[in-house]
Amino acid sequence: MPDNIILIGFMGVGKGRTARCLAEKTGCYTVDTDDLIETMVKKKIRLIFKKQGEYVFRQLEQRTADWLADQVSATIVSTGGGFFKVKNISSLGKVVYLHSSVEAILTSIQSHSKAKKKIKKRPLLKDLEKARALYQERLPLYRAAADFEINVENREIESIADEIIGLTKVGRV
Repeated sequence: MPDNIILIGFMGVGKGRTARCLAEKTGCYTVDTDDLIETMVKKKIRLIFKKQGEYVFRQLEQRTADWLADQVSATIVSTGGGFFKVKNISSLGKVVYLHSSVEAILTSIQSHSKAKKKIKKRPLLKDLEKARALYQERLPLYRAAADFEINVENREIESIADEIIGLTKVGRV
């Protein structure tokens, strides 16, 4: 099994920020699956959803997961909110679910200085009731996919990263 750390969780929970902090603390590289997909197809995620639909996007996530399995090790991987559904998630590395209530996630995004940009980047957040329903649907699935669960609500990124390092035993390379 690759020695990657795969961060999963609902959109806006802080997977990217946590990955960057972990990379700084451990010396590992970090990649973001949404960035990889955008680079691969030369389109923004929101445009993939709009023009080609969620099904095509999920196929691109699986293609990305297959590439990660073959090509990437000793890396912190931040994922899109639905990436946990890829068929080979458990073989990519240690899967860490970053948990927060949907209300705390939405409050954090809405109170951010770049809230409009953050919501635009996450097409599934356009309808808050649908977002809440999606969160409830995914909650048990995130937990089932994860090797570790960390409650991140009202916590500093440094503390979250330290807990992940302790649980996964990843160290400075």
